[in-house]
Amino acid sequence: MTNDLDIFVGNTTLIDEDVYRLWLDGFSVSDAVTLRLRSGILEQTGATVDVLQSDTMDHYRTFHMLERLLHTPSKLIHQLHFQIPPSRQAMLIERYYAFDESFVREVLGKKLSKGTKKDLDDISTKTNITLKSCRRQFDNFKRVFKVVEEMRGSLVENIQQHFLLSDRLARYYAAIVFFANSRFETGKKKLQFLTFEDFAYCAEQMIENWTLGAVDSNVDDMDVDLDKEFLQELKELKVLIADKDLLDVHKSLVCTSLRGKISVYNEMEANFKNLSRALVNIASKLTHNKDVRDFFIDLVEKFIEPCKSDKWTLNDVRLFLTQYMTSAHTVDAFRHQALWDRYMNTIKSCLLKMYHD
Repeated sequence: MTNDLDIFVGNTTLIDEDVYRLWLDGFSVSDAVTLRLRSGILEQTGATVDVLQSDTMDHYRTFHMLERLLHTPSKLIHQLHFQIPPSRQAMLIERYYAFDESFVREVLGKKLSKGTKKDLDDISTKTNITLKSCRRQFDNFKRVFKVVEEMRGSLVENIQQHFLLSDRLARYYAAIVFFANSRFETGKKKLQFLTFEDFAYCAEQMIENWTLGAVDSNVDDMDVDLDKEFLQELKELKVLIADKDLLDVHKSLVCTSLRGKISVYNEMEANFKNLSRALVNIASKLTHNKDVRDFFIDLVEKFIEPCKSDKWTLNDVRLFLTQYMTSAHTVDAFRHQALWDRYMNTIKSCLLKMYHD
């Protein structure tokens, strides 16, 4: 008696994207098989459970062997052991370095160290993301941070060059690196309404305006470190609130321009000096590491919450910040317009992103 045996031989590594997703999500082989069974794959293909088990195990073995190459994506591109088309290589890399927003919100701004890694059990439970997936995402953040933290040049471009990520994902990783380096506080209860997208946008604005590379492309760590000289100079802006005459002139200019245009005019006029002091005082304190870390808390407590309390709309905030910024240029005794613009361009962008109606 003879048995027929069909054999297929090929040199292209087969990648099942659905199984890859299950592997990235941290499911065991047995869990992955169960989930594939629930999807109705046996009815679709006519396969048996044994074949499905074997197929899943085979894919998992392939992914485990590829993982060491994914840690350094350029090695995956240039290796010859696995024949994978370029489009599939890009997919493998992009999805390996993708992350869950609920996870990144838990670790954003924290030191990417063993101490934080010890908290992954709790984060896994809180976010309902498998511990294995949490570890992969955390290790990816740490790996990218270590590679680019001391490199010269654009942070986004360095990440793209070394990890071959899409522009969008590279920008997200740039934000993660930037936040980890400056240790911004993002986990406090009153900041929970802010999404990772909100923080990533703010990071991009700060990188473009407040880092060393914003004014000098030849310095080291240009997109990672805040420009300390710039932060020190921000103390000069206190003249806008310390000098009563300047404060009164600034208020008059803003109020005259916004009369009839803003829905909370009376509240804005009554609280102008408090809001102005808040914005300028945030600038003057950024020389201290603690105040840098509390930057987003200060924006929420000293500007967003008061405006929310008075029922400002996002358009009210936009009109106010635009006029507040430009009116300072016409205050005759104010001599720090360039410094003011560098500071306020970022503050305005961040507040408008953070202000959720």
